[in-house]
Amino acid sequence: MGRRFLLGAAFLRALATGMAGVLLGIYLAALGLSPGQVGAVAGAGLAGAAAGALVVTLRGARLAGRGALLALAFLAAAGGALLALVEQPLALAAVAFLGMVNGMGRDRGPSAILEQALLPATTTPARRTAAFAWYTALQDCGHSLGSLAAGLPALLVAGMALSMTASLRLCFGLYALLLLLSGLCYLGLPARAAPPAAAAPPPPARLAPESRRILTRISFLFALDGLGGGLLLTTLLSYFFFERFGVGVAMISGLFFAARVANLLSNFGAAWLARRVGLVNTMVFTHIPASLLLVAVAFVPSFPLAAALFLLREALVEMDVPTRQSYVMAMVRPEERTTASGVTNLVRLAMWALGPSLGGWAMQGVGLAAPLLAGAGMKIVYDLLLYRSFRELKPPEEG
Repeated sequence: MGRRFLLGAAFLRALATGMAGVLLGIYLAALGLSPGQVGAVAGAGLAGAAAGALVVTLRGARLAGRGALLALAFLAAAGGALLALVEQPLALAAVAFLGMVNGMGRDRGPSAILEQALLPATTTPARRTAAFAWYTALQDCGHSLGSLAAGLPALLVAGMALSMTASLRLCFGLYALLLLLSGLCYLGLPARAAPPAAAAPPPPARLAPESRRILTRISFLFALDGLGGGLLLTTLLSYFFFERFGVGVAMISGLFFAARVANLLSNFGAAWLARRVGLVNTMVFTHIPASLLLVAVAFVPSFPLAAALFLLREALVEMDVPTRQSYVMAMVRPEERTTASGVTNLVRLAMWALGPSLGGWAMQGVGLAAPLLAGAGMKIVYDLLLYRSFRELKPPEEG
């Protein structure tokens, strides 16, 4: 089924996304865009990702093959290349939308939806959560290395006597190249996830009533969690550390690199814990402490203490990602997985697109720590509702 090709593509795309998440705002500011215009371009990129997720979700089984993944990768690569060439705010927003440029620094777009739908077929039910743990771990590895690669412009300025704007353009050229390479990985996949029964494309899978009920309930909860996550945009967290503690960009970059490494290691802990206490329990009992740690970050008086608490939070906060993905895929029929992955990821992307503007307004109008407190509060409410709604609904391997 080509699991290695899926994992390779996910890693390269995450590497590009991690770098873009750190550099996008800096690049747009270097081009002379105002903070409002920077937010608009970043929002356009997330809106493009949401639109791509919507298409993937609606087309379902018709897009479950190699061709759709190749098209998405090449479109994203073209968007990255154009981003390095245009300068006008409207043109930048249009390019960001078409290229699905993700300023969140985390890879959760339409390509990931298709990959997550294909991944369960490459393993057994007993190994499904471990497969998702490896998938998410490679994404987090890409995110961490991408965050580290965001320091490349400073090296180019020092070593090649380039302007900062020119060095940032080169980095977005590298971003486009990484996305192109991720697309080439898909050439190792079969043309379709499974041989079609007839020459005509299969119709989208109809959700069974029970699957529809599960997806409806869990999507409402994911919307709440996604909005909370949008308030905790990497850009806003970086701004919080910069303004609250007066630390430099290099220190903040190092902090987020360490945070992504903590995310990476936590995926394997998630698979181990899920085998012992179950998927839903793992999701909830790691996520609530992570949110409480973020609340503490908002109030501590020094950067070293805040950084330590933040890193501890990052070691827990991503443990719900492979378990959540595995749980959703386990609770629907195999032919429904593309739709299920699309719906749940689309909900999150849509809420992510709303969160940054709300978080920026809250920082300006309420207080610097307002997005941290509001985002953490929403996530705690989500966890409690999730546990109440799904603790008795277990995947097949848990009996």
